[in-house]
Amino acid sequence: MEKKSRKVKCLLCPKECVLSEYERGDCRSRVNIDGELMTLNYGYTVSTNIDPMEKKPLFHFLPGTRIFSIATAGCNLHCKFCQNWQISQFTPEEVKYYEMPPKKVVKQAITFNCPSIAYTYSEPVTFYEYTLDTSRIAKEKGLKNVLVTAAYINEEPLRELCNVTDATNTDLKAMSNDYYKEICDGTLEPVLRSLEIMKNEGLWVEVTNLILPTLNDNDEDIKRLCRWVVTNLGADVPIHFSRFYPTYKLKNLPPTPVSTLSRARDIALSEGVMFPYIGNIPGHPGENTYCPSCGALLIERQIYFIRQDNIIGGKCPNCGLEIPGIWE
Repeated sequence: MEKKSRKVKCLLCPKECVLSEYERGDCRSRVNIDGELMTLNYGYTVSTNIDPMEKKPLFHFLPGTRIFSIATAGCNLHCKFCQNWQISQFTPEEVKYYEMPPKKVVKQAITFNCPSIAYTYSEPVTFYEYTLDTSRIAKEKGLKNVLVTAAYINEEPLRELCNVTDATNTDLKAMSNDYYKEICDGTLEPVLRSLEIMKNEGLWVEVTNLILPTLNDNDEDIKRLCRWVVTNLGADVPIHFSRFYPTYKLKNLPPTPVSTLSRARDIALSEGVMFPYIGNIPGHPGENTYCPSCGALLIERQIYFIRQDNIIGGKCPNCGLEIPGIWE
């Protein structure tokens, strides 16, 4: 008697892969085993580090603190510019990994005096169950949870994860569906929806836009992105315009000119963004936080480190304006 096919449909992300037995999803880390959807990267890290919060980058969330960072292999997007492609574009068994179940992650964070844990480097969506279980234990122990993500995830699992998440830096790669399709193998609308959900669920939200020469660097691209953030998330949501360096499948492009990033910051300010930042250019004044009311220097940064923090009680010491963020 012929064995009946037992296909399963993964409902984690918008790709909603339909998998035959022993077939993997597009993320490479989820597989149909005997008619049951299984994850292959649960409890196995490929990268574990203690980072400064500013590296995530989060500039308005516990500045100057250390964050315990973990990642596994796999990603449900395939960005041609991925700087961590050696882990994001491989299967779990193709990379060196370390066994680290959720309780051990939390214990390590506490041992190294990290008040928060970041799910980062590759894509926490593809190690969703691992992220969720670790985050629950971390919350019980009084730790914060941070998602560094492309936010390509369906609404129901995202809302469940938001219950135990405190902050996110989310990549908004471009305000173009064509860009998402051609450069990232995804679509734009689910990312916008995810950002709105995370904001409405009460997470502290910051946005990163990696600017690639000739692909998403013209003024209209930047204006559309800024207008969408201001209208749908709020003028006080920080936007990090980050410098691209040639890597992975886009080594033919030059690094983003500093002038392009400076122009992006100026455009953001003109569109009402209160806290636009420039990333991947050490020493640029665009790394600093300024009071949007009086212009006072509030936080001076050098790469990932804080040289001075003048915010007092969450307010500008010069004019008293309340500065949005999680400061303590």
